Amino acid sequence: MEPGNGGARAGEESPVDRRRLEDALRASENRFRAAFVDAGIGMALVDQDDLIIEANPALAEMLGHTVPELIRLHIRELMDVEERARRVHRQLVRGERDRFRLEKRLRHRQGHAVWTNITVSLIRDSSGEPLYTLAMVEDVSDARRLGDRLHYQAMHDPLTQLPNRSLFFERLAGAFAEADQRIGLCYLDLDGFQAINDTLGHHVGDELLVAVARRLEQRFAPRGHLVARMGGDEFAVLVPRSADAKELTALAAEVVELLGAPYDLSGQRVVATASVGVVERPVPGTTPTELVKDADATLCWAKTDGRSRWAFYDPERIAHQMTRQVLATTMRPALERDEFLLEYQPLVDLGDGRLRGVEALVRWRHPDFGRLAPDRFIQIAEETGAIVPLGRWVLETACRQARSWLDRYPDAQLFVSVNLAARQFWDSDVVADVAEILGSTRLPARLLQLELTESAVMGPAGRPVEALHALAAMGVRIAIDDFGTGYSNLAYLSRLPVHVLKLAGSFLEGFREPRPQAGPRPGAGAAPRTHAGGPAPRAAADEKIVAALVGLSHVLGLTVTAEGVESAAQADRLRDTGCDTAQGWHFGRAVAPEEIDRMLGS
Repeated sequence: MEPGNGGARAGEESPVDRRRLEDALRASENRFRAAFVDAGIGMALVDQDDLIIEANPALAEMLGHTVPELIRLHIRELMDVEERARRVHRQLVRGERDRFRLEKRLRHRQGHAVWTNITVSLIRDSSGEPLYTLAMVEDVSDARRLGDRLHYQAMHDPLTQLPNRSLFFERLAGAFAEADQRIGLCYLDLDGFQAINDTLGHHVGDELLVAVARRLEQRFAPRGHLVARMGGDEFAVLVPRSADAKELTALAAEVVELLGAPYDLSGQRVVATASVGVVERPVPGTTPTELVKDADATLCWAKTDGRSRWAFYDPERIAHQMTRQVLATTMRPALERDEFLLEYQPLVDLGDGRLRGVEALVRWRHPDFGRLAPDRFIQIAEETGAIVPLGRWVLETACRQARSWLDRYPDAQLFVSVNLAARQFWDSDVVADVAEILGSTRLPARLLQLELTESAVMGPAGRPVEALHALAAMGVRIAIDDFGTGYSNLAYLSRLPVHVLKLAGSFLEGFREPRPQAGPRPGAGAAPRTHAGGPAPRAAADEKIVAALVGLSHVLGLTVTAEGVESAAQADRLRDTGCDTAQGWHFGRAVAPEEIDRMLGS
């Protein structure tokens, strides 16, 4: 026996070593138990049957239980276990992994939820086989509630507490996940909301927005619809599973009526109305972005059509708007690409039938849409301001062509008539442009006639009126186009430097009907019957109106041109009224300048 080995044989563990090992294990167990019991986070030992065999006071307090109450509880009594968590847990107890983490909602004894972060570790026996699992549970309810509050604030409008734009699009994306459904959207805003802010104050405007939100939410949220504030005074009502368009239009009409009722705000009664754009369609074939874009465009239609109403999405109308947008963006480059051309419509003297002048009419040879008449793009040009460079091009081209005719047919003294838009007076120096163009083309001012609508010259004195006087002083003829469709104030026109009135084509409506006959001709039978409101009296009335206008114009020193003459009979009857000149399909459509050359040379 060797000294100090306690008499143990070689290769055997001595009693002293065993005692030391046992003491170390007991000390380790005591330290673990002390740490387990005194830990600031919840801890539990769970056997392979998912039963709790040990739990510490922190876990018991966290869940409103005592430690003995937790012992032998199955973990499913404290939580709902989803399939993914169950699968990972099975891997753990089989020894295929050593730990995993998850965020889990546990059930408190009083019924409310306790949000936790749980780390589950595998404890193996001395042979390495799975024995128990140790769960360490951290209460993160306060952090979760803070996160929920922050998320709520990020997803809800602070004024109305309605879902905001971000949450709306999140829910919209969820609705689009159901591919076999239909979806509907009412997109709305308040009419004249800015005026309420400006006159009654922003505090009243805010109260109005809150009141609108409450009405919408109380009426439509119980039906399962999402009511959201999209920003400013814009709101949306989303119908995730709509039945058909009829349901959405009925809802839109309900919105208009609901929001049109007066509001009592800050001790005063406020009246506000809403306009609504409506879109309803199957989910397949569209996207959330397209749905909202189309609803917003349709809302604009409701505004344009008069407000306090709803409008339903019309693909043809949106296509027209898209065409307008294309024309608006390509108009200025089109001038540089020489896509515009002028045609000229004859202006004929009703007395002798001679060609006295021509009206220059612009056409657009669009590479995609083909040949476009002025009514397709002039209004767009005025809205975008492109009418200024386009108008100058028309004026210069027409004057250069008129000079060419003067050089080749001096006896004709043919004048050219060019339309001017009101915006040209405000956005450019028309007088300077006309003077420069007349100088560069060497066209006498007397052979240029400028046409303006009544609305461009009527109203308070200002830049247009000053420009008219300056142009007239240069010798340019001034004509009022489409006379009779606007103010029709001859007394006012008498104080302006106007030379010509062009009667609107509507004055010739009655001229298309046969003249009333005074009585039966011998052998011809009875004359056609006439009665109040019949064709003949209307023709006679229109003829008297035109004759009166012509007579008054002549008294004021104005000549009169009739537009829209389509037949020889109309021309004859206009001649009888004393009308001076006329234009229309009867005398010739707008043609290329070469055709005017042919007429002048014949």
